[in-house]
Amino acid sequence: MGQPLPDFRNFGVMLRILLGVNLLAFAAALVQGTDIGDCIQRYVDMAAWVQPLLLLNILLLALLANVLRRVRPWIGQVVVILIAAASSAQLFGVWSMIAIDGGGWQRLLRAALLGGLVAATMLSYFVLRARSFSPALAEARLQALTARIRPHFLFNSLNAVLSLIRAEPERAETALEDLADLYRALMRDHRDLLPLSDEIALCRQYLDLEKLRLGERLNVEWEMADVPVDLNVPPLMLQPLLENAVYHGIEPSGENGTVRIGMARKGNELHIDLANPCGRGDSSKGGNHMALANIRERLALYYDLEARLETNEVTLPDGLREYRVHIALPCRSDKP
Repeated sequence: MGQPLPDFRNFGVMLRILLGVNLLAFAAALVQGTDIGDCIQRYVDMAAWVQPLLLLNILLLALLANVLRRVRPWIGQVVVILIAAASSAQLFGVWSMIAIDGGGWQRLLRAALLGGLVAATMLSYFVLRARSFSPALAEARLQALTARIRPHFLFNSLNAVLSLIRAEPERAETALEDLADLYRALMRDHRDLLPLSDEIALCRQYLDLEKLRLGERLNVEWEMADVPVDLNVPPLMLQPLLENAVYHGIEPSGENGTVRIGMARKGNELHIDLANPCGRGDSSKGGNHMALANIRERLALYYDLEARLETNEVTLPDGLREYRVHIALPCRSDKP
């Protein structure tokens, strides 16, 4: 069956195609040129023909992405090469008419062969790249990244239960039931994406467990607008961030605090915002950086350049500071 085609709507794939084809054009200019100035001039001349062709092909492949990924890989690869060859010949014919130099069918055939060869070269690159992340390496990395979160989360959750056992045994029993549910969720295979509704349910259970321990000190606000709860997302994407908000924001302050979680769909992206108080002094914590780096790497593995995670601290009017995390994910239902 071969390797499946890349997602031609992915910004990372588009950027790699742009860079790859331009590097091939520059390499051709270096081979043909007699000196640096001549090489640059040849590349500029080539770019005038290559860039419109490249943008046209990227647009066509993006429009046909769903169709290409449904057919057999080798059929999709042939279609991509044929599209590149046909568009190259067509655009070269237009340029020839503008220049009024004819060219004949031999030059059109040469343009088609060149376009098809470049497309085959880029497809070979994507096949090699996919193999470097396929299945053993990618799954091993994802499992290892998830495992870094799991012991830390369970350790803190057990501490929360232990703090309730003597003083409030009934609440401790409830907490243990929640912990059992959470543990079952954590024992699942984390290589696959899960519905956003499952991630939200996991977060609610975690926050309920922490609220049993912290009482009125922990307040939680949820804001959701047009949230696609059936959207598949990486497992354990939000829970570690909420854990950071509690253990590095609410707990050290000794005062009441609010953790805010907002989710909204904007166009083809899901935007997730988390905010928690971080006091008046230096709030930098090693635990924050570990979880953030972990989640960034997993987002890169799943979504390439299409997902982003940003953090910042803002000073509120009362002098307190607030730590904010923003995540943006692609909202396509056909995401693998």
